[in-house]
Amino acid sequence: MTKLRWGILGCANIAIRACIPGIKQSQTGIVSAIASRNLQKSQETAAKLDIPKAYGSYEELIEDPDIDALYIPLPNHLHKEWTIRAAQAGKHVLCEKPASLTADDVQEMVTACEQAGVQFAEAFMYRHHPRYERIKAIMDSGEIGDIRGIHGVFTFCNPGDSKNVRFVREWGGGALYDVGCYPLSAARMLLGREPEAVTTHAFFSPEHDDVDMMMSGLVEFSGNVALTFDCGMWAAFRNNVEVLGTLGRIEIPSAFVTPTEESGHFNVFVGNDQRVEEVPFLNQYSLQADDMAYAAWGEKSPRFPASDAISNMKVIDACLKSARERSRIVINQ
Repeated sequence: MTKLRWGILGCANIAIRACIPGIKQSQTGIVSAIASRNLQKSQETAAKLDIPKAYGSYEELIEDPDIDALYIPLPNHLHKEWTIRAAQAGKHVLCEKPASLTADDVQEMVTACEQAGVQFAEAFMYRHHPRYERIKAIMDSGEIGDIRGIHGVFTFCNPGDSKNVRFVREWGGGALYDVGCYPLSAARMLLGREPEAVTTHAFFSPEHDDVDMMMSGLVEFSGNVALTFDCGMWAAFRNNVEVLGTLGRIEIPSAFVTPTEESGHFNVFVGNDQRVEEVPFLNQYSLQADDMAYAAWGEKSPRFPASDAISNMKVIDACLKSARERSRIVINQ
């Protein structure tokens, strides 16, 4: 079987811990090379993960004719430059979330990929798991009644890591960029439409380059439905979503990160009845890689078009603007 040959642009922890193993476990992909600006680091990582080639610069990897697609887990402010350079070299791009720092940046990235005839995808791995198709089917069936709202949270606590790129404002640091983008993405996906306005409040920490260490918000959708969310990097760990209807609700205890077989299951409450919807333990990163491969080969349309990244970034832009200005921001999609 033909394999999509992946290059990894950087030795970020998310690549080493999750995405590279996911590609290796996929049906369609192999990891052929990895690059770092430190050759020793890329060589050590390649040896550890059994990757055939290691490069000491990103340029060398992009120019490798034996690479079909690139995964970009670089700091957020570098996504735009290296996505565009990868596209110009004819490589498909899977870019870590958030796609960039502004919706205008993401538009440039998507346009560059379209002009080059390559695929672009934002790496929201969770949404490739089939459990979300089941959740959407339950919502659409009317079992939990009319949808009244969604509540999503994603928080973790790591304020003492002073060298963390998440704490550098110019590099796209902050809780919203890092984890708040997940509940925003999930609500858009589950409701199947774009929000109209947002109002947020954030804790901008002087100790962390004034990035948002915590943000809470209200995201307004048409049909009298809203997402309430919070995200943070200085709070106890949570990653949950609840869908509330007039007759019942759906609880997703581990909405984005599913480290065990049981953590992917979700609960449905209707009246006095409760059931656990069991879902298979599948590698979300593998499913994400397969989706890219089939799209790259022209066998299937991508499950999430590149334009989705632009739409999600518009919501992120509005949330940050609202928090800085302490005002309600209308979103022009």
